[in-house]
Amino acid sequence: MEIATAVRRGEVAATTVVEEHLHVIAERDPRIRAFRLVRERAVDEARLLRKRRDLAELPLAGVPVAVKDNLQVAGEAPRAGSAATSDAPAPEDHPAVARLRAAGAVIVGLTNLPELALVAFGDSAYGVVRNPWDLSRTAGGSSSGSAAAVAAGMVPLALGNDGMGSLRIPAACCGVLAIKPGPGLVPPPSDDWDRLAENGPFATTAADLALALSVLAGDPSLAEAWRGGQRVEPPKPMLRSVWADEDQVWEPQPPPDGPEPFDLRVAYAPQPLPVGLPMDREFRAAVRAAAETLRVAGHTIVEHDHRLPFWLGPATVATWLGRAASSAGDLDRPGLERRTRALARAGRVLGALGLNGVRGRQRWSGYGADQWLGRADVLIMPALAAVPPGAERWGERGFLRNALTNVRYASATGAWNMCGWPAMTVPLATHSTGMPIGVQLVAPPGGEPQLLGLAAQLQAVHPPTRAPGFSF
Repeated sequence: MEIATAVRRGEVAATTVVEEHLHVIAERDPRIRAFRLVRERAVDEARLLRKRRDLAELPLAGVPVAVKDNLQVAGEAPRAGSAATSDAPAPEDHPAVARLRAAGAVIVGLTNLPELALVAFGDSAYGVVRNPWDLSRTAGGSSSGSAAAVAAGMVPLALGNDGMGSLRIPAACCGVLAIKPGPGLVPPPSDDWDRLAENGPFATTAADLALALSVLAGDPSLAEAWRGGQRVEPPKPMLRSVWADEDQVWEPQPPPDGPEPFDLRVAYAPQPLPVGLPMDREFRAAVRAAAETLRVAGHTIVEHDHRLPFWLGPATVATWLGRAASSAGDLDRPGLERRTRALARAGRVLGALGLNGVRGRQRWSGYGADQWLGRADVLIMPALAAVPPGAERWGERGFLRNALTNVRYASATGAWNMCGWPAMTVPLATHSTGMPIGVQLVAPPGGEPQLLGLAAQLQAVHPPTRAPGFSF
């Protein structure tokens, strides 16, 4: 990452970098509303980097990072998009945030999300997050503000989490990259939705995404995974140090001209959704274009014309509503939004009937996903089913409006939380509406390096673009 390289070499001070990004945030965020809280103390924290003896070895030296407002940042209250949550400051950083700081990153703010991270919209009591590509549309959710902040050039990296697509959906809406790692790679959120949710980064390039993931995972080999996608052993989970080994020194390498070649068996599924759920034809075309790009790059490409099993949809919805009931259970109900109360109520009703999605989840994660994918190493499929809906105050609406809109446009991601497979979104094209189109890459457990390698190859042919009016 250019910022970190310049700070390590002493070409620019971390305080200058942070001050410049805070200025950009002040200028652009009134239109986007990505941030709930901007941390002016970040300048003082950047100043402390000069005193670190390991400054020349920090992979994220001076890099401004935004953090989703349901993760603990010491001294700040994580509000999770809700006025019903506590305003008590967090006593310490979440382990994922601590790893970012240990690597030299500076936390510049906490980003907005829908209440309790329950939906694929960006509205809450703290404002409506707007999409930098079209301010009338949602930035997606639930990591809404983190995706929008990267897309609008306010930060180069951001941290979010994904319980049913909450990294991949807003990344696709906003035209950036995001990766949901498999379980055990990155310390998960405190409320991990019964092992459905994982923390992961947003970035604009595969190289930066790989670097951020390597820091979050404590594994320096992942920083190089974008170069070729070679298989590596996943690190031991929940390590305390920045890297997997305390005595391992990170040494930056000059970037090559492009990613190295490697050969995978890649399946592509332009319409993987069950019968009854439509898929935008331009999104289907983008999947085919991605597959052709990787065929030319030397991979074995096969079309996967099977749809996801019908029973998985109801199981996923039941699981989602059950998590809504659980997340809202200890909070003051009158203080919650109408949408949250409705989703939680539906989850409690289904739970009382024994319809909690557990059997479907076990069936899918036990053998269903492997059997469905077949012999492929990676699957390409759409990240969304339709372009993002309007940036509105969805929290003031009821269950049916929210649930139906979520399912119609954001139903392509939850299956991979149900089985715990790593998955990511890569922007590939522009829709006729002017919105970005992202494709979703999915791999079996341990496949994060392959995902990053393929993302780099796709970006080599389809370079990233910024939303109109927001320069790099």
